[in-house]
Amino acid sequence: MTLPTRRDLLRLAVALPSAALFSPFRALAAPNLNRVKITNIRAMAIQNISGNCLIRIDTDAGLTGYGEAGATGPMARARIDTMRSMLIGKDPLAIEVHFHNMTSLMHTYIAHIPTISGIDMALWDLAGKIVGAPVSTLLGGPFRESIPMYSHGLDLDMLDKGSCRAWAERIKAAPEGFTAFKNGIDRILGVPSARFAATLTTEQLRNVARAYGNCREAVGDAIDIAVHCHNEMDTPSAIAVAKAVEPMNPLFIEDALNPPFSESWMSLRRSTRVPLLTGEKLEMLRGFKPFVDSQAVDIIHPDLAFSGGFTGTKKIADYAYVFRMPVALHNVGSLVLTYANAHFGASIQNFYRSESQLGRANHFIEGMAAANPPEVRKGLLKVPTGHGLGLEINPDFLKANLAAGEQYWGA
Repeated sequence: MTLPTRRDLLRLAVALPSAALFSPFRALAAPNLNRVKITNIRAMAIQNISGNCLIRIDTDAGLTGYGEAGATGPMARARIDTMRSMLIGKDPLAIEVHFHNMTSLMHTYIAHIPTISGIDMALWDLAGKIVGAPVSTLLGGPFRESIPMYSHGLDLDMLDKGSCRAWAERIKAAPEGFTAFKNGIDRILGVPSARFAATLTTEQLRNVARAYGNCREAVGDAIDIAVHCHNEMDTPSAIAVAKAVEPMNPLFIEDALNPPFSESWMSLRRSTRVPLLTGEKLEMLRGFKPFVDSQAVDIIHPDLAFSGGFTGTKKIADYAYVFRMPVALHNVGSLVLTYANAHFGASIQNFYRSESQLGRANHFIEGMAAANPPEVRKGLLKVPTGHGLGLEINPDFLKANLAAGEQYWGA
């Protein structure tokens, strides 16, 4: 028996018919085609969701779908205005047609994938409400009833052992029971977050080793710790950081290098045994394909609000599946994006973990639910079973937390 070569796998992955990706949805949607029409599309930003905004699609059947876009309110509204003629009056169940039409825009503005991601998410939410099924079912799942999540190492000074011990006590006592955390490197380095840093000094690297060593000592082996970067390092610095943290046995190093694929990623890959993860700002399969083809990272990490919504990210995940590469999901957004992650994570076999803002001290994200708030136990988020995303949004929460300059759904 002749084993397939990498070239054979590439041929197979590229040849996968897109029709097969959404055949469960087509079968469920068929009896409802052309029964509902889109009447309006709106965008509105709220606070504390990292610059994202919410998308709302209304219909003549009185059903509303919600999504989340990786764009500000004004930016998304401007881009929606360029696409209204493609969507108003159309059947919301023609999701693949809408996705193609929106993502193939080139003139006068090239397609803005973060805004399209939010629209696509809202269309799938609507589809579930029209068909009467959860999004995870429409996408071909569910493979699991709960998805594993990871949280963030907050409110601690990693260079101080006492602070690390106090943090360890807090997270072990929290009811959500997270067992994986990513802890940021920028404060340790003394560099601005998400900006290119100069080549790291020996002192900075010693601090990195000491800080993550302190965290490991404080939590023991039962808690996983990841190294959270923001694409700020150059190649020699990234290689040195990987070497500095390797004794701590990190869960992964995230976003060590500039986001797009380059040979620098291959240099880092060859230089370390530490798992590598990236992708939160990459768009569509085109952004992830070189990372998957070359095995430059161990785990890809799309954000549904940036990478193409459910439709675009499903194509990414199925391509990665051919190579047996796991898919994690980035999320520092609202409960809309959190529930979207739950459904997507349940719908694919090669799911790894989702990032989460749940369980913060003020429980801000949880307050968005009017009923049936998110259930997290032992670091697992239960996948909502209602139609669509299964989220009933509290309008009073939205009104109380509008971003500066925003009006409630444009009213």
